[in-house]
Amino acid sequence: MRDLALARVEGGMPMRWFSWHRAQRHRPGLQFLVSTGRHHGAESLEEARLLQVLDFAADLVDVVSQPMRLRFDTTTGRRRHTPDFLAVTRAGIWLIDVRPRTLIAPEDLESFAAAAEVALACGWHYTVAAGWKEHVVAAIDAFSSQRRPLLDPLGLRPTLLAAARDGRTFGELAETALFPPLARAQLLHLLWHRRLGSDLSGPFGDRSVLTGIARESG
Repeated sequence: MRDLALARVEGGMPMRWFSWHRAQRHRPGLQFLVSTGRHHGAESLEEARLLQVLDFAADLVDVVSQPMRLRFDTTTGRRRHTPDFLAVTRAGIWLIDVRPRTLIAPEDLESFAAAAEVALACGWHYTVAAGWKEHVVAAIDAFSSQRRPLLDPLGLRPTLLAAARDGRTFGELAETALFPPLARAQLLHLLWHRRLGSDLSGPFGDRSVLTGIARESG
């Protein structure tokens, strides 16, 4: 397993492909990530949500869906498990499984333990994404609506960034602009790209205070 850590992760291909058929209970699809500039496969809405969070918050370099297939022994026989994602971030590599907490069965715990052992042997991190605070998911989803490249023909961004130094709310900042709807789009873009910050410990809205974030030199 330690040799696995030497394998090239970037640009890797899934161990299995995603299928679509009538009456299936999950919803597979492709999620576009700004961090990689590519679409990545997800087998469910929960997996797509994790990809969105990684794109926003993980300082992501690359991510591989269904990166490997594990075979391991249990007291009841040999088992197989395919972790959901391998994420390369600037702070380390994460092996990730996604399973809503209410759907985790005892057999899943064995699979998660095996995946955690593999991550440990490779010097990676391991986690299971079992749920999210709804207000955080809603906020990141709102930010993501303006995650792609966005032009600023009216030059709104410098004014918005300067006004944010006074600790104003999202709604107040939008109203400082001549065209508030356009200012809202620019503010969401700046939040996604970490030019502005907001406290996500509570629901995000017009009353949320925005703060400027100092850009690293170089």
